[in-house]
This record gives sequence, C-alpha cells and structure tokens, in this order.
Amino acid sequence: MSDNFEYIHTAENDPKWNMPYTPAIKVHSGKTVYVSGVTAAPVYHSHPHIAEEFDHIPLDPSEQAEITLNQIREVLQAAGGDLHHIVQMIRFIKDIEVNQDAINMTMKRMMGGHLPTNTTIEMVRQATDPRIVLEVTVVAV
Repeated sequence: MSDNFEYIHTAENDPKWNMPYTPAIKVHSGKTVYVSGVTAAPVYHSHPHIAEEFDHIPLDPSEQAEITLNQIREVLQAAGGDLHHIVQMIRFIKDIEVNQDAINMTMKRMMGGHLPTNTTIEMVRQATDPRIVLEVTVVAV
C-alpha cells in the first residue's frame, strides 16, 4: 500500500466477508494516472481492428487476467507507479458466471493483498475482439 492513500472501511467491515475490493480509498497526495481500458490484446494495435492481430490471445480467463494486469503494470511503471498504486478499478467481464471466479483468483494473486475500489460490469462483447472476456480501466495515485 502507498503512503499516499489509506483504505476506508465502515463499522460493518469483517474479514469473514472475504471482500475482493475496498469500499473506499482516501487519497492524501500524489499524481493521478488514468489508464484507458486494457485487455489481453496488445495495448498498441491496428485501428480499424485486424482480427489476426488477436489470434494469440488465450481463451482462458485466468490467462487473460494475468496478461491484462501485466500490461496495466507496464503502463503504470512507465508513469512511475505500479499495481499497488491503483485506487480504482473498473472491470468489464464477459459472461460473469463462467469467467469471474477465475479472474478474481488471478487478480487476487497478482495484486498481492492490495485491494483497490472495484466495480464490475458484465459486457456482451468487447469492442476489440469477441474472444476477449475482460477489460480493465484503472486510476492510480
């Protein structure tokens, strides 16, 4: 966890809930980095999209989550930060019943105990390629 912010919990907080996110984060100082939606596709790719550029993307949601977080890490490192600087995460998941548990397990492992605020939205199709099951946008400090 960064010294620039603190996790905020209410009296109802209890470890038994095993929450995969924090209800709120209070930012004390720092520079804000807004990261566009990132998927398992290359961050830089052709527009309009060329389907063949995405043929290497694994179909497994855990693998997609790992690639996605690694790419977010790379972007944050270019800005002088890392995954533990994320204060807000918005996830778009295709077919939540099938993919969310695997994505959650991978993200928990990769975030190393850091729990940013988190909103999850189910999507029908990701704009880049229909094989993508996860897109994540973050705000980091």
